[in-house]
Amino acid sequence: MNAEQIKALLEQVKSGKTAVDAAFERLKTLPYEDLGHSKIDHHRQVRSGYPEVIYCQGKTKDQIADIVKCMLDRGSNILATRACEKMYNKVKELTDKAVYHRVARIIEIKQQETTIPQTTIAVVSAGTSDIPVAEEAAVTAEALGNKVDRTYDVGVAGIHRLMGHIGLIRKARVIVVCAGMEGALASVVGGLVDKPIIAVPTSIGYGANFGGISALLGMLTSCANGISVVNIDNGFGAGYVASMINKL
Repeated sequence: MNAEQIKALLEQVKSGKTAVDAAFERLKTLPYEDLGHSKIDHHRQVRSGYPEVIYCQGKTKDQIADIVKCMLDRGSNILATRACEKMYNKVKELTDKAVYHRVARIIEIKQQETTIPQTTIAVVSAGTSDIPVAEEAAVTAEALGNKVDRTYDVGVAGIHRLMGHIGLIRKARVIVVCAGMEGALASVVGGLVDKPIIAVPTSIGYGANFGGISALLGMLTSCANGISVVNIDNGFGAGYVASMINKL
C-alpha cells in the first residue's frame, strides 16, 4: 500500500464505511510479510515511494513466483532484476501483465500509473558490450516513471561519435554513463555537461580490467566534477538514483 491508500483507508474507518477489524486485516502485514524463504517489505513504498525490487539472481523460480504473487495481491508495480527467461516464464503464469526486457534482464509488471516528469534522464554507453548494463539503468528509470534518452556506443576510442549526440545528452537533468575498459567516458562527459553524472563501471574489458576494477578506479579518480560512482555493473542502482534526482 502507498501513503494515499493508507490515508484513504483511515478516512473510511473514520467515516464508518470500513470496520476497524477489516482495516486491521489489510494493515497487519504492512511492515513485512514472512514467506519463510523471504520477508517482503510492504512498508518500503510508504517510506521511499516505490515498492521493494526483487533481485532474482540466486533465487529459484518458485521463490520468485511466491514473492511476485505476494506483491501482486497488493496492487504494486513490480520490478525484478537479473532475471532469466525461465524465471519470466514462471512469473507469466501468474499475470499477463508481466513484460520481460531481455537485454536488461528485467521483469516488469505495471499495475499503477506513475507521474512522469517532463525532464529526462540520459543513459550513455561507451561500447555495444556495455549496453546490457545501460539497459538495466534505462529500463529501471522508465519503470520508476521517467523519460529516458539512450545514446549507445559513443566511447572514447571514437570520440567524434559522442560529439554528434552531446546536444541531446546536455538536455537531460541527470546522466548515467556506463563504461568498461578504463572507464574514461564518464570523465569526458563530465567535462562537457553541467548536470550530475552517475558513472557505472562495467566488467567489460581484457585481463587488466580485472572484471571492472580498472573502470571503477578510473571513475573514482576522475578529475571531472559532478561525478558519482555506483558498483560494477550496477545499472539498477544508477537508474534508481537517477530517478530520485530527476523527481526532486
